[in-house]
Amino acid sequence: MLHIACFQLVSSCLQVCCSDGAGSEKPRPHAAAQVDRTICGLEADLKTTRISPGKSLKEALVCAQSEHRLTVGVYESAKIMTEDPDSVSFCVLATDEQFQWDVALQIHFTLIQSFCFDNDISIVRVSDTQRLADIIGDKQEDAHCVLITNPADGSWDDPALEKLHLFCEESRRLNDWVPEISLPER
Repeated sequence: MLHIACFQLVSSCLQVCCSDGAGSEKPRPHAAAQVDRTICGLEADLKTTRISPGKSLKEALVCAQSEHRLTVGVYESAKIMTEDPDSVSFCVLATDEQFQWDVALQIHFTLIQSFCFDNDISIVRVSDTQRLADIIGDKQEDAHCVLITNPADGSWDDPALEKLHLFCEESRRLNDWVPEISLPER
């Protein structure tokens, strides 16, 4: 939908910039510069009105934590995914420089990513394991994988999680299959 709005804006800008007002299409000087400024203005407006994915992720994690819908840890997450994949709504993989060369962890991440793709589970990466652990209140060492599960009662009303699903969907359209999100500071 955003792409359609941008296309319509560019089309209307080209009509205004390249029309002499009498309906004929004559190129006018600086028409490209006018279009470029308009597009940049739209981009700036979109960036200021859009809620950051990091803030949405934090809100979704806090909400899920309060409702006891979080699973923390690579092995615990793998167990939930194996037993009841339909209960999983969202997956967060976290690593930082300390663990980026951990081969076993990277293999687990690859398997989890594959599982998420096969089961249509939205997935993101964060690069600050400690910040993720702080947000979810986890004192364990294994906050490398966090799952948000669906509510048991079947209700579904988490706007932050819905924004994250839309963010992941848009990222996949741009061939970014596991987008990286920066968590907000404290």
